[in-house]
Amino acid sequence: MKFKASRLLLAGIACVALGMGAYVDAATLKVNVSARGNQRAVWQNAFDQFQKANPDVDLKVTYVGEEAYKVQISGWLATDPPDVLSWHNGERMAYFAKRGLLDDLSADWQKNGWNQTYASVKPPSTYAGKQYAAPLGYDSYGFFYRKDLFQKAGITAEPKTWNEFLEDCKKLKAAGIAPIAVPAKDSWTLAAWFDYLDLRINGYAFHEQLMAGDIPYTDARVKKVYTTWKTLIDDKYFVDNALSYDVDSVSPLLVNGKAAMMLMGTFFAAALPDATREQMSYFRFPVIDPAVPMAEDGPVNILMIPAKAANKKDAHRLLAFISQPEINGELAKGWGQLPSNNKAPEPQDAISKIGFQILSNTPGGVAQFYDRDMTKEMADEGMKGMQQFFNDPSQLDSILARLEQFRKRIYHK
Repeated sequence: MKFKASRLLLAGIACVALGMGAYVDAATLKVNVSARGNQRAVWQNAFDQFQKANPDVDLKVTYVGEEAYKVQISGWLATDPPDVLSWHNGERMAYFAKRGLLDDLSADWQKNGWNQTYASVKPPSTYAGKQYAAPLGYDSYGFFYRKDLFQKAGITAEPKTWNEFLEDCKKLKAAGIAPIAVPAKDSWTLAAWFDYLDLRINGYAFHEQLMAGDIPYTDARVKKVYTTWKTLIDDKYFVDNALSYDVDSVSPLLVNGKAAMMLMGTFFAAALPDATREQMSYFRFPVIDPAVPMAEDGPVNILMIPAKAANKKDAHRLLAFISQPEINGELAKGWGQLPSNNKAPEPQDAISKIGFQILSNTPGGVAQFYDRDMTKEMADEGMKGMQQFFNDPSQLDSILARLEQFRKRIYHK
């Protein structure tokens, strides 16, 4: 009897142990985020606060470089995903929602009051009438520039028109200063140039039609975007060997005064040394055609829960925590962004404030960004074509013809 009782007792203990093990597994929350440079510390501060407020959750965060993240995310979602992923809004989010790979967050929007606090970014967070994203911060895009280098070249005011911009580039070059830095190794930085030239020349409605695959790449209006861009390349207004620089390696060109300007998102300000930031300011992409209403890029970063996530309960807890105004505001401040939550305090960084004034006074529309507004396959080919064009502008016609073949195949139009 004692032996049998002992066996029963041991069996009971084993069951309890197994149950506890299952609980520990269930309470493990796996999060993958894309992080560059100083962004990791900003992320970690928010996660540390969540961990302190939720000690029962075993939080496991994996940080991945931005370019590697873009390559790996599809595999994660399709096979064995973490419980939470960082990503981008618009078509980038819709691409995965359309394939059933994301958890519907519409109930979170209702429960957490996001329909009100995230009202301005609800459309790009929505696919087929449902929300799949918890918005974080968003960027303004414009020209960072060195005030001291402008003064050295005899430039007394920020350029408002394209002709003024070209004249300033000419003055900077004559003064022995590279007018424009561009980290063209990261192809998306060239996409910012395409976006703004297209938005300024052809307008927001045309741009969105092009992003949707409704406009041929051989259209004269598309070619005009590239020929306008080609003028800057032909006049050697960009830094030498631009295709060898990524975002992280281009910063020293501005820090050391080797280049005067760079088209980039406001997040870049957070990575600048204090001494350089004091010399830096920011202006809107100039007007090219006064008849075209001014439109801007304002891409939104998000968190998502994969459809196959193992611990959705705690994933929803994390999203609710991160969405609090104070946390959302801290993240945006650390990244040099505007918080998506309209109850969060706006950042006080001088460049961010200029950028967000631009976005808040944009009559022509706000785009999500080239590779966030269109199908991934087309975006990848388009940005590859931009790098080829930047390397050899004489190949423009053949590049556009090839992109048109891809458009017809991808969109069946």
